[in-house]
Amino acid sequence: MFQVSNQHGFAMGLVEKTPTPFYYYDMDVLHATLADISRHTAGFPYHVHYALKANGNPFIVKEIAQYGLGADLVSGGELKAALEAGFKPQDMNFSGVGKTDWEIRMGLSYDIGSFNVESIPELEVINQLADEMDKTAHIALRINPDIDAHTHKYITTGTADNKFGINIEKLESVIEHALRLPNIHLCGLHFHIGSQITEIQPYFMLCETVNKLLDHYEARGIHFEMINVGGGLGIDYYHPDSHPLPDFEQYFNTFKQHLKLRPNQQLHFELGRSIVASCGSLISRVTFVKENRNKQFVILDAGMTDLIRPALYEAHHEIQNLTSRETEQATYDVVGPVCESTDVFAHDRVLPVTRRGDLIAIRSAGAYGESMASTYNMRALPHSVFHSNK
Repeated sequence: MFQVSNQHGFAMGLVEKTPTPFYYYDMDVLHATLADISRHTAGFPYHVHYALKANGNPFIVKEIAQYGLGADLVSGGELKAALEAGFKPQDMNFSGVGKTDWEIRMGLSYDIGSFNVESIPELEVINQLADEMDKTAHIALRINPDIDAHTHKYITTGTADNKFGINIEKLESVIEHALRLPNIHLCGLHFHIGSQITEIQPYFMLCETVNKLLDHYEARGIHFEMINVGGGLGIDYYHPDSHPLPDFEQYFNTFKQHLKLRPNQQLHFELGRSIVASCGSLISRVTFVKENRNKQFVILDAGMTDLIRPALYEAHHEIQNLTSRETEQATYDVVGPVCESTDVFAHDRVLPVTRRGDLIAIRSAGAYGESMASTYNMRALPHSVFHSNK
């Protein structure tokens, strides 16, 4: 059925007939994003892995798999989902600081492309389990390069104070240890410096760090088949309509120009947010508009159980009233129904005059929205709908 879109691109026939709250996925935006990634990596030894933690919706994951991307995993559940979606095991990387034995065994049983290893104890456990299964584990050592990506403290991963990775000053001894283990194949080095990175300078610094390490180990006769620079590329949460796609050209060009790959060496990326964030919106209905002495509140039927990022990270999302025809504007706190003071989507947000029953879109919610939803207060998980004009 033909759907009339509003000024923000929503198919309003679909939106108005779907019970709220729900996630609305614009598949045209997702396909444009994936096509742009393909365009900027074509002809280079680059392999992009989709980070399933950003959004594990089966329909979304299957669409991404069809573009030939690999999968970046952080749990056995994600490994199972990736297999069901059609990702190839040899194109899977298993990340995470606390892999359990059953998860490691599962990865070994499918001969996945790489375990991103974060410590000597983990290295030894993987070697032991691989020996028990008569397998060889392909691993990349995750290095903590002590680079501050200038993001929120809860999503910074690459500084010396974070729990992730091996401190760079200990790398020499860890490499030597890995090379001695009989059931370990050391195939690469892995880095990840943070999330929602909107400045290019941290990636310059990462390239410089990688180049120095490659020079050092090349002089010692140690060759790495693969370098993995993680992900972390941010999106424009403030202008979702005018900037629906991240600047993939600048991102990939930074590595093309500044990272000196060796012959027969591959460069891996682990992108999540930048692939799926822009295509998703959380749609909610206004239950009440409430006024107290100092504030007006728009109370939605969606809450922090449906989208926790504002409560957890103080994250900004654009909020749009899809149905108001008012020309006058007012200032509101946009909140949810959950019995927590942090159940707030936005403070002092200017919207068209809003009334009970209006439909509200919380934009750029395709990443870490549905995947982090919970049933706190015994609320139902949000469902999802998908739309394409093609």
